[in-house]
Amino acid sequence: MTARQGTSTIVREWIAHDPDPKTAAELLECTGADLDDRFAHPLTFGTAGLRGPLRAGPNGMNLAVVLRTTWAVAKVLKDRGLHGRDVVVGRDARHGSDDFALAAAEVFAAQGFSVKLMFTAVPTPIVAFAVRHGGAVAGVQITASHNPPTDNGYKVYFDDGFPIVPPVDREIERAMADAPHADEIPRNAVTPSGVDEVQRYIERAAQVRHTHGSVRIAVTPLHGVGGEFVLDALVCAGFSDVHVVDSQFAPDPDFPTVAVPNPEEPGAVEAVLTLAADVGADIAVALDPDADRCAVGVPTPNGWRMLSGDETGWLLGDYILSQVEPGDVMAATVVASSLVSSRMLAAIAREHGARHVETLTGFKWLSRADVDLPSCTLTYAYEEAIGHCVDPASVRDKDGISAAVLACDLAVELKHRGFTLLDALDDLARRHGVHATAAVSRKIASAEEAEAMMRRLREAPPDVLAGFEVTVTDLQSAVGPLSTDAVVLTGGDGETTFRVVVRPSGTEPKVKSYIEVHCGDADDLSEARIRAATLLGELEENAKRW
Repeated sequence: MTARQGTSTIVREWIAHDPDPKTAAELLECTGADLDDRFAHPLTFGTAGLRGPLRAGPNGMNLAVVLRTTWAVAKVLKDRGLHGRDVVVGRDARHGSDDFALAAAEVFAAQGFSVKLMFTAVPTPIVAFAVRHGGAVAGVQITASHNPPTDNGYKVYFDDGFPIVPPVDREIERAMADAPHADEIPRNAVTPSGVDEVQRYIERAAQVRHTHGSVRIAVTPLHGVGGEFVLDALVCAGFSDVHVVDSQFAPDPDFPTVAVPNPEEPGAVEAVLTLAADVGADIAVALDPDADRCAVGVPTPNGWRMLSGDETGWLLGDYILSQVEPGDVMAATVVASSLVSSRMLAAIAREHGARHVETLTGFKWLSRADVDLPSCTLTYAYEEAIGHCVDPASVRDKDGISAAVLACDLAVELKHRGFTLLDALDDLARRHGVHATAAVSRKIASAEEAEAMMRRLREAPPDVLAGFEVTVTDLQSAVGPLSTDAVVLTGGDGETTFRVVVRPSGTEPKVKSYIEVHCGDADDLSEARIRAATLLGELEENAKRW
């Protein structure tokens, strides 16, 4: 049998057992090359679960894939002796999310689990919270976060609401390969619920506040599911002066007012920054569509701008540690940031007397930063892609809603003392030097192209960057928790140093370079920032050519 004949047999079998007539018909219309792509390999678990385009076939998000994936998750749970226990299923408001969540819930029910199917589209952190605080053995959230409207995804939580990590993800993938045909997987009816869990989550998110009083807040959920929930949390926390971007408030799976529904993209936050300026706000907040990420905007002498994820991470990390009792309690306190994030949080932790842990990229790793540290407790974790975990006891994942509440609380605290968030950043720069960060993304067509780019960099890394000799560290050959497909380039002199981490993205078809420049002599902040920005620009230009 030829490869083409084998593929054709697999395709015919898939179509014959596709429970959705629309995707079955879609496959019948596909060309040979398109079919090869859709059947080349199944979706696999990356940094934040399964994600892929809404299309027919095993290499896409569709009803058949959701059914077989859920059967596989159920099998792994049963193999662990967890048959009959509670499972939580939620979804965002993307195309297909309602049908996918219902199908997942019905498969779990048919496999003998007690299923809580969220009664409405909810932010991802609510599912993580419900798993952790409801004693569930697993949770599934149907979401593709900030991906384009043509995508959807499937995120899995195990073990007290932690996102899954190896070997669990590989076990699920192996079970997926052995799953029955999609139309042969049993499904039992499920009644939606979860109102109490949502209310408990809102009340808990509000409790991250430390101050009293209010500030004026401008908010956008970017057409996602976070709008009503972040408003409820802010009001519950005592913030009454909140203004929303009306055109972006209601969930809309087409994200009509933005090119990309990602608060990191400048075009996506124009509306909330305009609103903030119009109403004279003190702070602006933009959530991504599933509300697990939070970007913060601030007024400057030259107009409003968004803080970077690193800047927000420094501010929130320092604020959280300032609330911790010095001494033994502080020594047992852990904060964490990822390999691709700034090093300033480590310096902040040292100053306070807390422990800092660096992890691989992704909150499935950040959320576990204290797991191997007996008698220590994770208090805060962040990564540069505007993900913040400000209440790990409640949600062991990034949570844009509680992060928004805490950011607004910090704005109140600073305002009481006559300062702003920019003043707080200046203070951190004086204490720890100027840190300037940037990221360069190179779009790729395939995993093979990413492998080729990384191979070229490993075989012929630069000897000099921006006039400094380069030290190369290949984390692919590292031993320990930071072993990963990444290359780290470092250099500098006593006062000025740089670090570039190059890695393939785990959620998008890109190879990314994460760049940080540190100028230790920060007596003159303006001069140090100019120096840092100049070096940062040179490094960005180099990264674009790799």
